[in-house]
Amino acid sequence: MSTSHYETRYAGSPEAVKTLDTAALRKHFLIEKLFEADRCSWVYSHYDRHMTGGAMPVNGPVNLDTLDVLKAGYFLERRELGIINTGGTGTVEVDGEKFTLQYKEALYVGQGKKKVLFSSADKNAPAKFYLNSTPAHTAYPTKKVTRAEAEIVELGSLETANHRVINKLLVNSVVKTCQLQMGMTELKAGSVWNTMPAHTHDRRMEVYFYFEVPEGQSVCHFMGQTDETRHIWMQNEQAVISPPWSIHAGAGTSNYTFIWGMAGENLDYDDMDKCAITALR
Repeated sequence: MSTSHYETRYAGSPEAVKTLDTAALRKHFLIEKLFEADRCSWVYSHYDRHMTGGAMPVNGPVNLDTLDVLKAGYFLERRELGIINTGGTGTVEVDGEKFTLQYKEALYVGQGKKKVLFSSADKNAPAKFYLNSTPAHTAYPTKKVTRAEAEIVELGSLETANHRVINKLLVNSVVKTCQLQMGMTELKAGSVWNTMPAHTHDRRMEVYFYFEVPEGQSVCHFMGQTDETRHIWMQNEQAVISPPWSIHAGAGTSNYTFIWGMAGENLDYDDMDKCAITALR
């Protein structure tokens, strides 16, 4: 029996999105629950056909099953996969080869791998595998990336409340991918803004996954065009879809960590159309 399930989110134009009320905005862009015991949960977005998922094995291994929406014999027949562990120690088995992932370690799995199995070392502290998947045109090798192997960039300052460390984990300067890019940004204590000044990148979409949000705290995620912004209040371990035409920035009531995942035609991380803070509306 399949342990996977999914829902589909369709793309919308800026004109359509700016007419949405709070409930509709959350329905189209917010991903409220990614981790369910012994299941693999997915949201299939029509923005660059990016898939956002979560696998949390508790009582036994969880298989990466194919889905009806893929019309494929196996999940990675025409896709690549990025994995970052946001829970306890776990193992990802890829066509018989096992990779142990500690907290905040990443794994890239290339197109064409037929059998992917997720498991936890301790059911009382299960692994929480955060997953991103995008269409792929060729097969690149499976590669684990530890935090020590990531490309590290430190930006911002406490004075502007955006002192943060960017860990580029699955990017083309670290591992070969077709179009998928993933990384993790950690905010320093006292800082709350994750991306400021805000920007867009019309050549790729993005998904933000917020975690390490302290109990009783929240993150306000900002989206929309630079002159027509909207916001979504988010809780711990929730994700939000960002269209290519939208800014993607957030401010929390405490510091936190978030994982960014991107899909599109451009692998240049710095390909951004920046907006002055004073120009936001």
